Amino acid sequence: MGREVWWQEDRPDEGGRTTIMHHTPDGLHETLPAPWDARTRVHEYGGRSYLVVPGHGIVFSHHPDQRLYLLTGRGEVRPLTPEPERPGCLRYAETTLHGDEVWCVRESHAADGRVTRAVVAVPLDGSAACREVATGSDFYAGLAFSPNGEHLAFICWNHPRLPWVSTELKIMRMESGKSWTVKGGQTESILAPQWLDDSTLYLISDWSGWWNIYQIGIYGTSSQALYPAEEEFARPLWRLGGKPYQILADGRLAVLHGQGGDQRLGILDPDDCTLADLDLDYNVWDSALTADGNLLVGVASGPTSGRTLIRLDLATGETAELRREIETPPHIAYLPIPHPVEIESRFGRMIHAYRHPPGNPTAEWRGLPPYVINVHGGPTGHADTALDLSKAYLTSRGIGILDLNYGGSSGYGRAYRDRLRGQWGVVDVEDAIASARWLLDARIASRVAIRGRSAGGWTVMAACAASTVFAGGVSVYGVSDLSTFNDTTHDFESRYVEWLVGPPDPILYDARQPLSSASSVRCPMLLLQGLDDPVVPPQQSTVFAAAMKDNGIPCTLITFAGESHGFRRADTQIKALEAEIAFYRDIFAD
Repeated sequence: MGREVWWQEDRPDEGGRTTIMHHTPDGLHETLPAPWDARTRVHEYGGRSYLVVPGHGIVFSHHPDQRLYLLTGRGEVRPLTPEPERPGCLRYAETTLHGDEVWCVRESHAADGRVTRAVVAVPLDGSAACREVATGSDFYAGLAFSPNGEHLAFICWNHPRLPWVSTELKIMRMESGKSWTVKGGQTESILAPQWLDDSTLYLISDWSGWWNIYQIGIYGTSSQALYPAEEEFARPLWRLGGKPYQILADGRLAVLHGQGGDQRLGILDPDDCTLADLDLDYNVWDSALTADGNLLVGVASGPTSGRTLIRLDLATGETAELRREIETPPHIAYLPIPHPVEIESRFGRMIHAYRHPPGNPTAEWRGLPPYVINVHGGPTGHADTALDLSKAYLTSRGIGILDLNYGGSSGYGRAYRDRLRGQWGVVDVEDAIASARWLLDARIASRVAIRGRSAGGWTVMAACAASTVFAGGVSVYGVSDLSTFNDTTHDFESRYVEWLVGPPDPILYDARQPLSSASSVRCPMLLLQGLDDPVVPPQQSTVFAAAMKDNGIPCTLITFAGESHGFRRADTQIKALEAEIAFYRDIFAD
């Protein structure tokens, strides 16, 4: 890395394609020209999709066909992996260099729908086919070679578990291809292995109930926590290729840690187990740190600053902003300032949220403002305090926002995440209703609506059916029908409902799913849905909209062709936000 930095950058104005950027002492350069689109679909959520290979160029996954390509220093692009039988049936992620090969996770989609994964080696010269080097598990992540190249560390897990529930750390001896389990199990989530030396690793484990950093030998010996704390040093593994910590030249570790949606950047000294936070104006960091010696690069944001690419020289203390998502943010007076709050839910459960009061220095409002409860997706996600201009779009127009970290959210330890085990559609719904009543009873809000994406859309539909406290609901590609969801969603989450609700049971699923209680909804609803969504297929929105129509309750369904799970195109994002603000104007009208 040195003084040169590469990163991925989304381009909503170019149909949502992802390019690769390069910052040098000479300035900023776009490395990957259109129409190349550096985006992997492994697990459908993807992750880092490129690898800089000194002396060769950049290896990247091209979104339309999912093949690996090499972009040479001369600007030529040539394929490294074979042409698939069908576009997208072979996908690659977690690329790492080993000798003259790129090792990565390959995801294979058979014609009969069966999905398998393996760790494969891809020759850099494209002269030979990929060879499988690790098989037998349903999922792989976190590939890391020992400094001497004799061992490969990786994490793996199997259906029906997910990586925030249960993973194992394995070590493979390169000479023999044999592997063994070092740590992990059915009730432990292991993440992000990195090598300290040829016989010792760092890893993150939630064995204590919190994702803390441990040091361990390659045979599972001498395991110890470097800094035991009721804090999270990692986030759930939704996207591949991230690094929540980095080893610096002097042996110290740059780490992300904290409780709740935000995380601080600190320096952890493994010799004396001390942790000191850096004095920075950023409190939300992507789990994507990169280090070279004493130089550290990360993506951070705060309540008044959008996502920013930052380079830190830890030897000199110099901080440089290399790229801003929002070059000129609105004046701070127009931005929502988050206030952390705790709310008592059913049975005395305390839940966490961030309240964003409305604000606009040029406007005057009478009486209490309306509020929208925002329900994050996942459901093992979290709300944080990073600047979000879509929220400012609402708060500057007199609508407050309550960002809800309901039971099941990440950032508060395993016990808090496990509140949702078997209780999806119960705990999240109770917490949403309790939050709405708190806003009203405390005379903070005059009326309350609710909105959410993906799993948050499920909570929106279920909460509107369970209570009349809401003036309206907005579901963005939300799950409504469990009876079809397991059969139509993608492989990564195909068994997630078993953890969230229970083993397939028509009676249980029918009782829990929002579609079955659509007749109880008494408030207007807005549904937004991408037509090419492989995670939550369009049927999930269309059947609920039809049920609302049969019930005689106003429900607007707006679909977007070419959009997947997460709207990437600028015109879609604009239309969706305009439709949402128009909906709020209608339901909050005096």
